[in-house]
Amino acid sequence: MLSYIIRRLLLMIPTLFGILVINFLIVQFAPGGPVEQTIARIRGTAVDATARFGGGGLESMSSQGQFDSSDVHSKYRGSQGLDPELIKEIEKLYGFDKPAHERFVKMLGQYITFDLGKSFYKDKTVGELILDKLPVSISLGLWTTLLIYLISIPLGIKKAIRDGSKFDMWSSAVVVVGYAIPAFIFAVMLIIIFAGGSYLDWFPLRGLVSDNWSEMDWPHKIADYFWHVTLPIFAMVIGGFASLTILTKNSILEEINKQYVMTARAKGLTQKAALYKHVFRNAMLVIVAGFPHAIAHIFFTGSVLIEVIFSLDGLGYLGFESALNRDYPVVFGTLFVFTLIGLGLNLLGDILYVVVDPRIDFEARKS
Repeated sequence: MLSYIIRRLLLMIPTLFGILVINFLIVQFAPGGPVEQTIARIRGTAVDATARFGGGGLESMSSQGQFDSSDVHSKYRGSQGLDPELIKEIEKLYGFDKPAHERFVKMLGQYITFDLGKSFYKDKTVGELILDKLPVSISLGLWTTLLIYLISIPLGIKKAIRDGSKFDMWSSAVVVVGYAIPAFIFAVMLIIIFAGGSYLDWFPLRGLVSDNWSEMDWPHKIADYFWHVTLPIFAMVIGGFASLTILTKNSILEEINKQYVMTARAKGLTQKAALYKHVFRNAMLVIVAGFPHAIAHIFFTGSVLIEVIFSLDGLGYLGFESALNRDYPVVFGTLFVFTLIGLGLNLLGDILYVVVDPRIDFEARKS
């Protein structure tokens, strides 16, 4: 198993490199980059542009008459009529004065030392921004994943055992509702009912903790934390447990009908013993296979709208906001971190295969 893990770790290097290359090339052709956005701000309001450059640099250029009213040929949309020297200064500000391959090589050199660069628009490094947002994403992802698995696996097993019963039919109705309605719809409903929308005012509407959280003692800090995360976690659990429940039920049903289970029952093994000694172990392989994808979705993509609705500033919202603002260092930095975590989770899924079923031997596989 150790040699397999080492091979997988080595394979992560070209995989990570390929992902970064593809996304870097896509970004080069995406319109509305930071240079174009700055040009648009200059044309719209001089205040924002001055604030961006600092020290009134653009104001001094304007007062010195360095803006040319004639159209200037430029590769940037909307740059006609601006001094070419100003365009070059903006390019230098964002590092676009160098060719794309030089910028990519420089970025790779920084990433090797885990230097993710600095945000274009926020006075922080990308590493600092990610660390600032981690508590929110970990809070949502950890508790949501834990609750979804604690609910879905027992429920799926019970539905498989009692397939066709009234319990199966009523629980299937709940599962269908959870599957059909997105998590953000549940979030809005919970706000309306429980967060002062139209009925009850039991839970806060925004933030991970209260403003005076640092002044509380530890029991009150813990209570305040769970008070704030209850509604967003509940919304994500309702929107996410359905798929895993259906997968668990179908996996159990498929195994129950196999010949080895019938043989075990014929030899006198009870239904419960056959279920947990043979069926459960084999059925869990399918669930373990989807674990990396499920946890990555919950942590980074499934929580974006929940973070927005409940004003929770986490990693999902950071990546979304950075993509809209063309904050490329944050876009690539978060992509780098997400990819590392995703590759690590895939490796964790393979290790869990062996834990669930020791008969699986990865050492026999060719690299």
